[in-house]
Amino acid sequence: MRISIALLISACLACLPAQAGETAWQEIAPGVAVRLISAGAPDASGKALFALEIDMPEDTKTYWRVPGETGLPLELDFAGSRGVTLVDQHWPLPQREKVAGYLDYVYYGHTVLPLELAVASEDGLVDIEATLGVCSDICVPAQARLTLPLAEMAPDSANALRIDQALADVPIAWDGAAQPIGAATLLLDAGAIAVEIDPTLLDPSSLIAATDLDGPLFGAPQKSPQDNLVLLPILGKTDNSALEGMEVEFSFMSPRGAYQVSRTLETGPDADVDELAE
Repeated sequence: MRISIALLISACLACLPAQAGETAWQEIAPGVAVRLISAGAPDASGKALFALEIDMPEDTKTYWRVPGETGLPLELDFAGSRGVTLVDQHWPLPQREKVAGYLDYVYYGHTVLPLELAVASEDGLVDIEATLGVCSDICVPAQARLTLPLAEMAPDSANALRIDQALADVPIAWDGAAQPIGAATLLLDAGAIAVEIDPTLLDPSSLIAATDLDGPLFGAPQKSPQDNLVLLPILGKTDNSALEGMEVEFSFMSPRGAYQVSRTLETGPDADVDELAE
């Protein structure tokens, strides 16, 4: 159902008139512009949806919340805002990319990154200083300051649909009866984690493991002779024993759309990656 909604939203966007819930576009790099958009007034709980909309050529990229080995993280400074606080930042499922042996998580082309804000005052101001990595032939840290007075906001159907479309690609908590992911086992000597999966419920190649920005970085899933097991190498120099008991978020694509589950890393019998991987 989520996939059908996203397709319907995409088809309708071109039919809707532009309204007032947005800032002007700011060029932050050659051919790249950014703006802040809003769906309009907050809901009954006082929460409102905004988004950072990035207009880039199809060969230009920016980065996911965990940018990878060479990427630059997105930084949003709300210090200049008043009457609003950031509740949550929503991240659509990114593309995994390996260039010159380095792994990054990226978005190419037009990108919308939703923001959920709590509104405490109708006279408030959203004032964001954004710093983000933008890469085409070269990579640069680009900056923009985006301000939108809440008093000037009006319901904006077009921008609400843009934000809803992006939210349709954000992994949500798995809600099925059967579990797509079982145990996640830390293989100390192999420098990897072994993850039990149900390949009928998820696409193994789409699996992304992540913690927070300062946590360990996990590589692309590697197949094993067992259909219900994939291996994810631990990249970089780290004390792998310190990862025992760490909570890891697994994001993936399923036939129903993008989902996520969390698992605690457990130490199990070690094995060599070469013995398990094909």
